[in-house]
Amino acid sequence: MKAAVHTSYGPPEVVRVSDVDKPTNKDDEVLIKVHATTVNRTDCGFRAGKPFFVRFFAGLIRPRATVLGGEFAGVVDAVGSGVTSFKVGDRVFGYSEWSWGAHAEYLSMPADGPLAAMPANVTFEEAAPSTEGSQYALSLIRAAKIQGGQDVLVYGATGAIGSAAVQLLKSLGAKVTAVCDTDNVELVRGLGADRIIDYTAEDFTKDAQTYDVVLDAVGKSSFGRCKRLLKPRGIYLSSDLGPLAQNPVLALTTPLLGGKKVMFPIPKMNDPETVRSFAELIKSGEFKPVIDRRYPLDKIVDAYRYVEAGQKIGNVVIVVEPST
Repeated sequence: MKAAVHTSYGPPEVVRVSDVDKPTNKDDEVLIKVHATTVNRTDCGFRAGKPFFVRFFAGLIRPRATVLGGEFAGVVDAVGSGVTSFKVGDRVFGYSEWSWGAHAEYLSMPADGPLAAMPANVTFEEAAPSTEGSQYALSLIRAAKIQGGQDVLVYGATGAIGSAAVQLLKSLGAKVTAVCDTDNVELVRGLGADRIIDYTAEDFTKDAQTYDVVLDAVGKSSFGRCKRLLKPRGIYLSSDLGPLAQNPVLALTTPLLGGKKVMFPIPKMNDPETVRSFAELIKSGEFKPVIDRRYPLDKIVDAYRYVEAGQKIGNVVIVVEPST
C-alpha cells in the first residue's frame, strides 16, 4: 500500500510517499481503508521532533512510528473474529494518536478504540478533521466547566481548535466573543460567535468587556497579557505551553493564590465516547469542522509546508481515497 513515511526527524521534505506492507488486523481490531486524513500541528511536531520533549514519546534519536496521521475517515475493509460492533462496509471515522498510521491507504484500529460510525450527512473529507482540534477544544471547555450564559473569549477562532471551540461553546449556550482577522469575520460569524474582534484593527487585550474564560486556541498570547480581561475568578486556557513553557507552571501556582488562574488540561485523546459524541454533534448540525485546503496523498509534503506557515484556516485534509 501507499503511505507517507518519515524515518528521521526534520522539515517537511523528510516525508516521502512509499510502498509499505499493508497492516493486518488482530481479533479485536478492524482494518480500515482510509479515504481521508489530515495534517495538523501535532503531526508537524512529531515529524520534526520539536519541541524536543515529544521525542520522549516518539523516539529519542529517530521516530518509532514512521507513518504519522491521527485523524481519519474511511470504510471498514476487514474485521477480527472478536469484533461485533462493526462490519465490513461500515463508514467510520476516528483518531489514532500515539499509534498513528492514518497517512496511508490502510489502517488497523481496536474496535473498542476512538472509532465511531460516520453520520450519513457528511463526506469522508468532512468527517476526517472532526476529532483532533475538536477534542483539544472540548478538553479545555470541560476543564473550565464552562456553562450556558458565561462570557467566553476565543483567541484564534479560525484555527482547528478555535473554530471547534466557538461551535462547541455555542452548543452549551455560552456567550462567545471571537478574535480573528478581517478576512475571516464572516466565517467566524457563521460559526455562531455573538461578537467579533478584528485583531488587525484593534488589540483584543484592551477590550473593555471582561470574561469568565479566555481561551487562547493558538497559543500566541499569555496569561500576563490576558489577565485584565478576566473577571475576578476568571480562567485563562491555552492550547500551547506559552512563552518559556510557563502555562503548566502557572496552572500549578495560580490556583493557590485565589482569584484569576491558569488551567492547562491534558486532553484524553483515546476516549471512544468523545468520538461518538462528535458524531452526534455533526449529525445534529451543531458542529462542522472548517476545512481550508485539500491535498492528495502524493502532495502531503506541500500540506506540511502550508500547515507550518501558520496561516491555515481550520483544517487541512489529505484525500487518500477520493469520495464517490
